[in-house]
Amino acid sequence: MITTIFSKSKPINFLIVFSITLIAFLLLPFKYPNLVNAETSIWTNIAVFILVYLSILLLNFIVTKNLLSQQNNYEILLFALFFLAIPQAFLDYKIVVSNFFILLTLRRLISVRSKKDVIKKLFDSGFLIAMASLFYFWAILFFPLLFIAMLLFSETNVKYYLVPFIGFATVVVLTISFSIVVYDDYFLALNINPAVNFDFNSYNSVQFITAITMLLSFGIWSSLFYLKDIKKKMRSYRPSYKILFLACIFASIIAAFAPQKNGSELLFLFAPLAVIITNYIETIEEKWFKELFLGLLLVIPIALLVL
Repeated sequence: MITTIFSKSKPINFLIVFSITLIAFLLLPFKYPNLVNAETSIWTNIAVFILVYLSILLLNFIVTKNLLSQQNNYEILLFALFFLAIPQAFLDYKIVVSNFFILLTLRRLISVRSKKDVIKKLFDSGFLIAMASLFYFWAILFFPLLFIAMLLFSETNVKYYLVPFIGFATVVVLTISFSIVVYDDYFLALNINPAVNFDFNSYNSVQFITAITMLLSFGIWSSLFYLKDIKKKMRSYRPSYKILFLACIFASIIAAFAPQKNGSELLFLFAPLAVIITNYIETIEEKWFKELFLGLLLVIPIALLVL
């Protein structure tokens, strides 16, 4: 039933995903009132929800435009279900904004495959990662992905490897200028906060243990098939699949480094992991097993609502 609905891209799918995301968003203040900042305005909360849903639509655009799935909507369903499992992902608006910029970065980076306007795309990628880092410092860890992507796309022109630095530096210079004018300080607006925290005690709850176990188990299992099946893809598209897998690795490192572990730091994992699991679902030939696999991904978040 679930696989039948989302096996093809339909307008109703986006409405279902919108509803799931809205439920997760409305659930947060009722289920975890101690985590929500009561001083946050309703307009800020609405803006966060809109940006999250735009992130889901952006992921769908990236996947569809670059043929990263078989033209279904499993990836947006999974993205929304991850929010249902971990609604704390809505908590930090800065991470929501940062993640949106990272998705824009992936969009530009993967499009290097076409070999058109490469310099512009690399400049945009460096610029966007710098913007993401302004909102959440550890998003800077995605920066090496730009150079790995160039190697995967066999870009050997030396000047290409300088372009991301120029894009990144552009944001730094503009931000320093803004900081001087507004705060009379050089670096205040840069939000440089390289603090790390390897204390995972905040995850010691039934909800987090179950949700993270779900992400890890389904993610690792799907990744084994994902990496195995990359060689079956068209040669020109293989780098795009590898970039998404590497983005998932970098997102995991960010979650491990996060100075404040409240669940919002896991948001960076949602998009690449949704694509990886989607690709595995597409390889399942037995309809009953496909329904069971996707059904578990639906039932577990719902079960967490009543815990």
